[in-house]
Amino acid sequence: MKGLLAGFALMFMAVGASAATVQERYDQSCTYCHSTGAAGAPKTGDQAAWESRMEKGMDTLVKHVKEGFKAMPPGGMCSDCSDEEYRALIEHMTK
Repeated sequence: MKGLLAGFALMFMAVGASAATVQERYDQSCTYCHSTGAAGAPKTGDQAAWESRMEKGMDTLVKHVKEGFKAMPPGGMCSDCSDEEYRALIEHMTK
């Protein structure tokens, strides 16, 4: 029983850490352009600016981040992010 409770505790801690990691990743890499709209980047939270991009699909957006798109460099300033992290960052910026 103690093991089960410990497992649940770790799971909840991981969920909280994951949310913090998205914000930390954003602060370390995305905020420079997406908080200001520099070089034409859609601003974080500007749902109208993100709408047409989201219509292209998440796979396309992740591909753009990985390969670079317009003024955004390949990796979008996060060269060690996984595809899942890119997805989480994009979702974070669209809200």
